[in-house]
Amino acid sequence: MGNVVNVAPQEETAQAQEHHTTTVEQGRFCFARCSCGWRGPARRARSLARTDAAGHPPR
Repeated sequence: MGNVVNVAPQEETAQAQEHHTTTVEQGRFCFARCSCGWRGPARRARSLARTDAAGHPPR
């Protein structure tokens, strides 16, 4: 087999991914969701779900 060249370690690749957050409604609740798999708590107020999304990833 050949050698693999110029491949970033998995940790660096995961950190380089961009986080894309959205809010999703389920019944009376709304929650923030991220492309990395993170999910915020269920909220009744959309504004709180948007605040959760804005705070992810933690700064």
